[in-house]
Amino acid sequence: MGDEIQVFGAIAVRPAVLPIIASFETATGLSVMSKWELNPTVKVQIERGQPFDLVITNPKLVRDLTATGCVLAESQVPFGRISMGVAAKAGGRAFRVDSIEAFEHALKNAKSIAYASDGTSGGYFTGLLERLGLAAEVKPKLVPILGGQTATSVARGEAELAVVPVTSILAAAPDVILIGPFPAQLQSHIDFDLAISAATNTNAARQLLNFLSSPDLDESLAATGIERRPKQT
Repeated sequence: MGDEIQVFGAIAVRPAVLPIIASFETATGLSVMSKWELNPTVKVQIERGQPFDLVITNPKLVRDLTATGCVLAESQVPFGRISMGVAAKAGGRAFRVDSIEAFEHALKNAKSIAYASDGTSGGYFTGLLERLGLAAEVKPKLVPILGGQTATSVARGEAELAVVPVTSILAAAPDVILIGPFPAQLQSHIDFDLAISAATNTNAARQLLNFLSSPDLDESLAATGIERRPKQT
Protein backbone atom coordinates (compact mmCIF):
# COMPACT_ATOMS: atom_id res chain seq x y z
CA MET A 1 0.00 0.00 0.00
CA GLY A 2 3.03 2.26 -0.25
CA ASP A 3 3.05 5.30 1.99
CA GLU A 4 -0.73 5.34 2.45
CA ILE A 5 -1.92 3.89 5.76
CA GLN A 6 -5.39 2.43 6.01
CA VAL A 7 -6.88 2.78 9.50
CA PHE A 8 -10.03 0.87 10.43
CA GLY A 9 -11.44 1.85 13.80
CA ALA A 10 -14.40 2.16 16.12
CA ILE A 11 -16.70 5.16 15.72
CA ALA A 12 -16.33 6.08 19.41
CA VAL A 13 -12.66 7.02 18.97
CA ARG A 14 -13.10 8.86 15.66
CA PRO A 15 -13.58 12.37 17.14
CA ALA A 16 -10.28 12.06 19.02
CA VAL A 17 -8.25 10.29 16.35
CA LEU A 18 -9.07 12.30 13.23
CA PRO A 19 -7.34 15.55 14.29
CA ILE A 20 -4.38 13.57 15.58
CA ILE A 21 -4.09 11.77 12.26
CA ALA A 22 -3.99 15.14 10.54
CA SER A 23 -1.02 16.23 12.65
CA PHE A 24 0.69 12.88 11.96
CA GLU A 25 0.30 13.40 8.22
CA THR A 26 1.76 16.89 8.46
CA ALA A 27 4.71 15.72 10.52
CA THR A 28 5.57 12.63 8.44
CA GLY A 29 4.35 13.33 4.91
CA LEU A 30 2.46 10.02 5.03
CA SER A 31 -1.16 9.75 3.93
CA VAL A 32 -3.81 8.15 6.14
CA MET A 33 -7.18 6.88 4.95
CA SER A 34 -9.70 5.95 7.63
CA LYS A 35 -12.88 3.92 7.91
CA TRP A 36 -15.10 3.89 11.03
CA GLU A 37 -17.74 1.43 12.21
CA LEU A 38 -19.15 0.15 15.49
CA ASN A 39 -16.83 -2.24 17.29
CA PRO A 40 -18.61 -5.51 16.38
CA THR A 41 -18.78 -4.41 12.73
CA VAL A 42 -15.05 -3.68 12.65
CA LYS A 43 -14.29 -7.29 13.59
CA VAL A 44 -16.83 -8.78 11.17
CA GLN A 45 -15.67 -6.72 8.20
CA ILE A 46 -12.00 -7.48 8.81
CA GLU A 47 -12.77 -11.19 8.99
CA ARG A 48 -14.61 -10.82 5.67
CA GLY A 49 -11.55 -9.32 4.02
CA GLN A 50 -11.73 -5.57 4.63
CA PRO A 51 -8.18 -4.30 3.97
CA PHE A 52 -6.46 -2.32 6.72
CA ASP A 53 -3.02 -1.53 8.08
CA LEU A 54 -3.92 -0.44 11.62
CA VAL A 55 -7.01 -1.31 13.65
CA ILE A 56 -8.43 0.46 16.71
CA THR A 57 -11.06 -1.57 18.54
CA ASN A 58 -11.85 -3.42 21.78
CA PRO A 59 -8.97 -5.48 23.23
CA LYS A 60 -10.96 -8.71 23.10
CA LEU A 61 -11.80 -8.16 19.45
CA VAL A 62 -8.12 -7.53 18.69
CA ARG A 63 -7.27 -10.82 20.39
CA ASP A 64 -9.95 -12.58 18.36
CA LEU A 65 -8.54 -11.10 15.15
CA THR A 66 -5.06 -12.18 16.19
CA ALA A 67 -6.31 -15.73 16.76
CA THR A 68 -7.78 -15.84 13.25
CA GLY A 69 -4.56 -14.51 11.69
CA CYS A 70 -5.92 -11.11 10.69
CA VAL A 71 -3.79 -9.16 13.18
CA LEU A 72 -0.05 -9.49 13.69
CA ALA A 73 0.72 -11.36 16.89
CA GLU A 74 2.31 -9.24 19.65
CA SER A 75 1.48 -5.97 17.85
CA GLN A 76 -1.41 -5.19 20.20
CA VAL A 77 -0.88 -2.14 22.45
CA PRO A 78 -3.30 -0.11 24.64
CA PHE A 79 -4.79 3.07 23.21
CA GLY A 80 -7.26 4.30 25.82
CA ARG A 81 -10.65 3.99 27.41
CA ILE A 82 -13.88 5.98 27.20
CA SER A 83 -16.50 6.50 29.89
CA MET A 84 -20.22 6.12 29.31
CA GLY A 85 -22.25 9.33 29.53
CA VAL A 86 -25.74 10.75 29.18
CA ALA A 87 -26.52 13.33 26.49
CA ALA A 88 -29.37 15.74 25.93
CA LYS A 89 -30.30 18.39 23.39
CA ALA A 90 -28.94 21.81 24.26
CA GLY A 91 -31.69 23.89 25.85
CA GLY A 92 -33.77 20.85 26.78
CA ARG A 93 -35.10 19.80 30.17
CA ALA A 94 -32.58 19.70 33.02
CA PHE A 95 -31.50 16.29 34.30
CA ARG A 96 -28.92 15.09 36.83
CA VAL A 97 -26.97 11.83 36.73
CA ASP A 98 -24.35 12.49 39.43
CA SER A 99 -25.59 9.73 41.76
CA ILE A 100 -27.28 6.38 41.33
CA GLU A 101 -30.55 7.87 42.57
CA ALA A 102 -30.34 10.83 40.18
CA PHE A 103 -29.36 8.53 37.29
CA GLU A 104 -32.33 6.25 37.91
CA HIS A 105 -34.66 9.25 38.29
CA ALA A 106 -33.48 10.64 34.93
CA LEU A 107 -34.09 7.35 33.16
CA LYS A 108 -37.55 6.98 34.69
CA ASN A 109 -38.59 10.54 33.84
CA ALA A 110 -37.14 10.87 30.36
CA LYS A 111 -39.72 10.65 27.60
CA SER A 112 -37.37 8.59 25.42
CA ILE A 113 -33.78 7.33 25.58
CA ALA A 114 -31.57 6.59 22.58
CA TYR A 115 -28.90 3.89 22.71
CA ALA A 116 -26.56 2.17 20.27
CA SER A 117 -28.48 -1.05 19.76
CA ASP A 118 -25.71 -2.70 17.73
CA GLY A 119 -22.73 -1.32 19.67
CA THR A 120 -20.69 -2.19 22.75
CA SER A 121 -22.18 0.71 24.74
CA GLY A 122 -25.73 -0.38 23.98
CA GLY A 123 -25.09 -3.89 25.18
CA TYR A 124 -23.71 -2.59 28.46
CA PHE A 125 -26.63 -0.19 28.97
CA THR A 126 -29.37 -2.78 28.43
CA GLY A 127 -27.57 -5.13 30.81
CA LEU A 128 -27.33 -2.31 33.36
CA LEU A 129 -31.07 -1.76 33.21
CA GLU A 130 -31.56 -5.41 34.10
CA ARG A 131 -29.16 -5.20 37.05
CA LEU A 132 -30.86 -2.05 38.37
CA GLY A 133 -34.30 -3.61 38.08
CA LEU A 134 -35.40 -0.90 35.65
CA ALA A 135 -35.79 -2.94 32.50
CA ALA A 136 -39.58 -3.30 32.61
CA GLU A 137 -40.09 0.44 33.21
CA VAL A 138 -37.42 1.90 30.96
CA LYS A 139 -37.15 -0.47 27.99
CA PRO A 140 -40.47 0.65 26.42
CA LYS A 141 -38.95 4.15 26.14
CA LEU A 142 -35.71 3.02 24.47
CA VAL A 143 -34.98 4.21 20.94
CA PRO A 144 -32.49 1.93 19.14
CA ILE A 145 -30.07 3.86 16.96
CA LEU A 146 -27.95 2.20 14.29
CA GLY A 147 -24.69 3.27 12.70
CA GLY A 148 -23.07 5.25 15.51
CA GLN A 149 -25.43 8.27 15.41
CA THR A 150 -26.67 7.92 18.98
CA ALA A 151 -25.40 11.23 20.39
CA THR A 152 -26.77 13.33 17.54
CA SER A 153 -30.17 11.62 17.76
CA VAL A 154 -31.16 13.96 20.60
CA ALA A 155 -30.32 17.00 18.45
CA ARG A 156 -32.54 15.58 15.71
CA GLY A 157 -35.41 15.17 18.20
CA GLU A 158 -35.47 11.37 18.00
CA ALA A 159 -35.04 10.99 21.78
CA GLU A 160 -34.87 13.20 24.85
CA LEU A 161 -31.78 11.54 26.28
CA ALA A 162 -29.03 9.36 24.84
CA VAL A 163 -26.61 6.99 26.53
CA VAL A 164 -23.36 6.83 24.61
CA PRO A 165 -19.57 7.07 25.00
CA VAL A 166 -18.52 10.53 26.21
CA THR A 167 -16.34 11.13 23.13
CA SER A 168 -19.37 11.07 20.86
CA ILE A 169 -21.26 13.50 23.10
CA LEU A 170 -18.42 16.01 23.22
CA ALA A 171 -18.02 15.79 19.45
CA ALA A 172 -21.70 16.62 18.92
CA ALA A 173 -21.50 19.99 20.74
CA PRO A 174 -22.93 22.62 20.70
CA ASP A 175 -26.24 21.05 19.67
CA VAL A 176 -25.77 18.25 22.20
CA ILE A 177 -24.67 18.62 25.82
CA LEU A 178 -23.08 16.16 28.21
CA ILE A 179 -25.32 15.94 31.27
CA GLY A 180 -22.63 13.89 32.91
CA PRO A 181 -20.85 10.55 32.96
CA PHE A 182 -22.52 7.54 34.52
CA PRO A 183 -22.17 7.50 38.33
CA ALA A 184 -18.88 5.90 39.37
CA GLN A 185 -20.62 2.82 40.80
CA LEU A 186 -22.34 2.19 37.45
CA GLN A 187 -19.59 3.32 35.12
CA SER A 188 -18.27 1.08 32.39
CA HIS A 189 -15.15 2.10 30.52
CA ILE A 190 -14.99 0.93 26.93
CA ASP A 191 -11.39 -0.05 26.23
CA PHE A 192 -9.56 0.31 22.93
CA ASP A 193 -6.31 -1.15 21.65
CA LEU A 194 -4.18 -0.65 18.55
CA ALA A 195 -2.82 -3.45 16.38
CA ILE A 196 -1.24 -3.99 12.98
CA SER A 197 -2.57 -6.07 10.08
CA ALA A 198 -0.84 -9.40 9.59
CA ALA A 199 -1.39 -9.06 5.84
CA THR A 200 0.50 -5.78 5.37
CA ASN A 201 2.68 -5.07 8.45
CA THR A 202 4.15 -1.89 6.94
CA ASN A 203 6.73 0.36 8.56
CA ALA A 204 4.33 3.27 8.04
CA ALA A 205 1.65 1.49 10.07
CA ARG A 206 4.16 0.94 12.87
CA GLN A 207 5.00 4.64 12.79
CA LEU A 208 1.35 5.52 13.25
CA LEU A 209 0.89 2.94 16.02
CA ASN A 210 3.85 4.41 17.91
CA PHE A 211 2.52 7.92 17.34
CA LEU A 212 -0.98 7.12 18.63
CA SER A 213 0.35 5.33 21.72
CA SER A 214 2.84 8.08 22.59
CA PRO A 215 2.36 9.79 25.99
CA ASP A 216 2.82 13.10 24.17
CA LEU A 217 -0.83 12.79 23.10
CA ASP A 218 -2.27 12.09 26.56
CA GLU A 219 -3.43 15.64 27.22
CA SER A 220 -5.10 16.18 23.85
CA LEU A 221 -6.83 12.80 24.06
CA ALA A 222 -8.12 13.56 27.56
CA ALA A 223 -9.73 16.74 26.24
CA THR A 224 -11.80 14.64 23.82
CA GLY A 225 -12.88 12.08 26.44
CA ILE A 226 -10.20 9.39 26.09
CA GLU A 227 -8.25 8.32 29.16
CA ARG A 228 -5.06 6.34 28.67
CA ARG A 229 -4.90 2.75 29.91
CA PRO A 230 -1.70 1.24 31.28
CA LYS A 231 -0.19 -1.67 29.39
CA GLN A 232 -1.06 -4.99 30.98
CA THR A 233 1.87 -6.85 32.49
